[in-house]
Amino acid sequence: LLIRHAHSVANDRGVLAGRSKGVVLSQHGRKQAIELAERLRGVDVSSIHISPLERCHLTMAPFLDSITPAKKPKILISEDLSEVDYGSWTGKKLSSLYRHKLWKTVQNRPSAMYFPDGEGLANVQVRAMRALHNASATKGNQILVSHGDVIKSIVSAVLGTHLDNFQKIIIDPASVTVLDFDGTDFRVITLNSTTASVSE
Repeated sequence: LLIRHAHSVANDRGVLAGRSKGVVLSQHGRKQAIELAERLRGVDVSSIHISPLERCHLTMAPFLDSITPAKKPKILISEDLSEVDYGSWTGKKLSSLYRHKLWKTVQNRPSAMYFPDGEGLANVQVRAMRALHNASATKGNQILVSHGDVIKSIVSAVLGTHLDNFQKIIIDPASVTVLDFDGTDFRVITLNSTTASVSE
């Protein structure tokens, strides 16, 4: 299960949060996290692989609080699932970034995009897929909690489409994307679900 963090205060302000610390959930995001816990009710989870950023941990807190201690999954913090390092773009308003000359590269040729003083989206996909393969090596249901662009890069790889097409994939806050792994390859079962119960 690939889960994007719930709506954050940065989402609320239209700011590219990146790896900024102290980015918590908005009021809407806190409600989404509670609803997510309900949607995950009944899912037996072996491990949760989670980005180190606070908004991801706050998203999963209601779900973890709902589980009895004997059934609590193992929590594994993964740097490979961290948000894109947007470098000097971090903390800037999206409305101003839209006018940047590199914005067209982000939208049309993301595989060629290296954020100033940050990392490249192709590198993000490599580490995201490493996290996915590490998780798939463990038995039982695995949850990966991450960020929109990171999850989009995983989905594009699983679907076998070029990273340059990843902007065609939508991953909303608090959405669940379900992958099936048969020991050899991944299949997409559910994409960007924001309402349905996962256990159904």
